[in-house]
Amino acid sequence: MLSHEAILFIVFNAVVFLMLILDLKVFQREAHKIRIGEAALWSIFWICLALLFNLFVWYDLGHQKALEFFTGYLIEKSLSMDNLFVFVLIFSYFGVPAKYHHRVLYWGIVGALILRGIFIGSGLFLINKFHFVIYIFGLFLIFTGIKMLFIGNKEIHPERNIIVRILKSFMPISSDYDGQRFFTHQNKKILATPLLIVLIVIETSDIIFAVDSIPAIFAITLDPLIVYTSNIFAILGLRALYFLLANMMDKFEYLKYGLAVVLTIVGIKMTISDFFKLQTAYSLLIIGSILFVSVVLSLLKGSCKPNSKDLSKL
Repeated sequence: MLSHEAILFIVFNAVVFLMLILDLKVFQREAHKIRIGEAALWSIFWICLALLFNLFVWYDLGHQKALEFFTGYLIEKSLSMDNLFVFVLIFSYFGVPAKYHHRVLYWGIVGALILRGIFIGSGLFLINKFHFVIYIFGLFLIFTGIKMLFIGNKEIHPERNIIVRILKSFMPISSDYDGQRFFTHQNKKILATPLLIVLIVIETSDIIFAVDSIPAIFAITLDPLIVYTSNIFAILGLRALYFLLANMMDKFEYLKYGLAVVLTIVGIKMTISDFFKLQTAYSLLIIGSILFVSVVLSLLKGSCKPNSKDLSKL
């Protein structure tokens, strides 16, 4: 018979699959520009769904697992903000019409769900099989956090993407978009559209971010169910968050530094985990405080910036 955890995995994935089908076939059947109001409702929906699941974890697995889920969800949700900066740059670089953003992000997230599952399974296997790997992950997070403190925003160079270069070597690319299609027909030939290139670039950028974000949650818990579900909920809400914050990303200037500090602290926590264990509640308090302060400082600085219209009157 299946274990209780296996049943939870099956039910959880079935619900996620059903929600994705409803999203594509019912709620977003026609391509359209996602307005802030619609994005806000979807963001609230996914956050509330994650919190309801958190309550279920509390009821079914206890308060410690619930704390681990919430802390992991907060870390992954916060780190996903870095993805949003890159998504904005990618769509701007390729000049993708706003009404096609949803389709690209939808399939990008479907791919991310599959890849995150593989990465999480591989990471947990390595840690359980070779315990010293946890120190490698910890040092990697410390290095990544310090690097984020001193390196500016990532530059986008799609022409250097190895997968894009391989695709171009054996499949012709059309010069124009064909609606929201990834492939088109011209002169009885099948061509990839620029939208497919955008999807590939977004998918590969998510792989890079996953390398940073997945080890971070291993510092909180090694429970496969908690690691997996907190990651998936963070990803599911990422698309709606993009449409909600796409035009406000420049207002969160200090968030990147807050995330860098969080990664560094989490990395230190992993490297000393065998000698000193910080309770999950304290981890949650520290991480939440750092992120809150970085967001508040960003908003305060944004509100203090002089208005260009006012300067023109001087």
